[in-house]
Amino acid sequence: MANSVSDTSLSHLSEFVTVQMGLHFPRERWRDLERGIGYAAREFDFKDVESCIQWLVSSPLTKNQIEILASRLTVGETYFFREKKGFEILEEHILPELIHSRRGSEKHLRIWSAGCCTGEEPYSIAILLSKVIPDLEGWNITILATDINPRFLQKAFEGAYRQWSFRDTPLWIKERYFKKTRDGRFEIIPEMKKIVMFSYLNLAEDTYPSLMNNTNAMDIIFCRNVLMYFAPDRVKKVIQNLYRSLVDGGWLIVSPIETLHVLYSQFVTVNFPDAIRYKKDSTKSQKVEDVISKGIPFYPLRDKTKVAFQPTFDIVQEQQLQVTLSQESRGYLHLEVEEPKTTELPLDLYIEALALYERGRYGEATEKLIELFSHNQETPRATALLARAYANQGKLSKAREWCEKAIVADKLNPGFYYLCATILQE
Repeated sequence: MANSVSDTSLSHLSEFVTVQMGLHFPRERWRDLERGIGYAAREFDFKDVESCIQWLVSSPLTKNQIEILASRLTVGETYFFREKKGFEILEEHILPELIHSRRGSEKHLRIWSAGCCTGEEPYSIAILLSKVIPDLEGWNITILATDINPRFLQKAFEGAYRQWSFRDTPLWIKERYFKKTRDGRFEIIPEMKKIVMFSYLNLAEDTYPSLMNNTNAMDIIFCRNVLMYFAPDRVKKVIQNLYRSLVDGGWLIVSPIETLHVLYSQFVTVNFPDAIRYKKDSTKSQKVEDVISKGIPFYPLRDKTKVAFQPTFDIVQEQQLQVTLSQESRGYLHLEVEEPKTTELPLDLYIEALALYERGRYGEATEKLIELFSHNQETPRATALLARAYANQGKLSKAREWCEKAIVADKLNPGFYYLCATILQE
């Protein structure tokens, strides 16, 4: 089989995979795409990768072809109770509110793990529910777990895991909810396994919300470390469909590196300590709330043309910047900064970089930030933004380097340490 694929073929395949599956492979990730298609070509019985690509892009994919490609182009890396802070917020704030509101009526909860990988996330949710709801048997609980990769779903359905899936997981969870198998794996107990329903679903398709696949009327949707692999335009569509899949008052939970407020304008943004969550509330759309500590500043969105500026990993400054975004004919953003109150750095370059970043144009954001630094304006928040831009391009070594520079510049900012940990984890 040929060991090298032409850039032209990879370009065509990248565009095709984006249209058919929603997966985003920019030029920086073409080598990953080449490796994946090499494995897929063998499954399609092609000895030549170029011929396989030409065959694939010549017609729409069948469901079987999508499943084979998904198994080769997606990466499964997760573990039980990943991102502990998120589960703490779920246990201490979100679930108690939902449970209290349902105890006087029909006792039901509907939760969806969208992009469930090999099952650690939905099983973690089931375990948490058994902890916070003593009378769990008296509740009608739905935990839907979906993924595009059939191999992941098969492993998730089996529910047996190696020790690696329990890294950074409290020992009592494995002892109480798993039993050791003869081959040394740990299998989830039947009481938890029966709560979770696994199903194939391609988030890039407009098949949800729907009664047909049980993706309607959800109270909570987990969609973590999934959106980062989609093309920017597809991300917006997926978020809109997830919004429609939630009941009013429902919650969307994404990973820390996917909290870009511009994308979630239809949600109420809720600031928890060290985390951000998105709530569907038709009476309070376009508003940012802080339900935990009223002392933390926030930026309310005044109308649909205003985009609230709030760095995800920065300590919010006293100066509040309101950015007006308008679309030019060329597709670029024209930005107007209203009454800037600081000369900390050239605001136009930083704000442009931030806007480009939030639109998924990470390479252009990187160029803006490097231009900014050429003016000796290497501030901690700009440095952290550059780290995030590199990370989203798959350039993790550079991302780590710039994140460490941000930490050196501002050693007391916990967000920078969290960002560095996220980069190291990936």
